[in-house]
Order: sequence, then C-alpha cells, then structure tokens
Amino acid sequence: MHEPSLRAYLHTQFPRAPDIDDVVQESYLRLWRVRLSRPVHYAKALLFTVARHLVIDTARRNLSSPIEHVTDLAALPVLDDGRPGPAEAACKSDEVVLLAAAIDALPAHCREILILRKLRGVPQKAIAAQLGLSEQTVQVQVSRGVRRCEEFLRAHGVQP
Repeated sequence: MHEPSLRAYLHTQFPRAPDIDDVVQESYLRLWRVRLSRPVHYAKALLFTVARHLVIDTARRNLSSPIEHVTDLAALPVLDDGRPGPAEAACKSDEVVLLAAAIDALPAHCREILILRKLRGVPQKAIAAQLGLSEQTVQVQVSRGVRRCEEFLRAHGVQP
C-alpha cells in the first residue's frame, strides 16, 4: 500500500543506495515483526523510519567492509591467488637454507665479493675500489662463487 511512496522516498533521499528492492522488502518484514509483538499506530511513519535506518546501516557496513559484486565466479582467482602454497613455500625455504650453506662453503674472499655483488647489489667497480682489487678479479671471483654455489645446490638435489 505504501510501497510506491516508500520507493519514491528512498530514490529521492538516497539516490546512490543499491538494492532498493531489498530495503523495501526488509522494511516490510521488520514492520510485520513489530506488529506481531505490539500494535503500531503509525505504520507508514515506522515503515519509512525503518527503511531509512536500513539504508544508513547498509552504507556504514559497506564503508567498513565493501563487497564487490562479481558476475563471473569462474574468473575469480580463488584457488590460485599468486601466492605459493604451503608445500611450495617450504621447498623455497629449504632452498634458501641450502643457498646460505652454499655461500658459507665458499672461501672467505670469494664469499665476501659474492655477497657484496649479488646480495647487496654493490657495483663491481665499487667492490674493486673497496677491496683494492681489479675489476677483472672481482668479476672472476663472482663467477667462481656462482658456479660453486650452483654445484653445491645440484649436489643437494636443487636445480638452480
């Protein structure tokens, strides 16, 4: 009976409110529940008040926890979110431990140069100046260190 005027009120007062149909239906349901427990003297006023509160509550809820509507559920990356699974993460963790062991197994001078160049990203020229070496020596030590680390990893079942 009041539905057309309720819809007009909601569209006027809350032009961006989504799901006006749901608000109208829920408002009538709540009004009906109230009428079951006690008499309602001003049903129209209560209906409009309930509807207004529903729209405001929905807006508040959407601000704190927005839900995006999805039309194609198959397109959602539910199973593959780009992050490694537990097994893959454990394997990577083991590989990192092995790589650390491979680096520790290098001769001290080679290890220092490899860490500076590959892990800290220090330019070859800066390493040479810092350690009093030629750039060629730094390049050779980095190559040797990488090759020895690869051999170490292969020996422990990891394909670099």
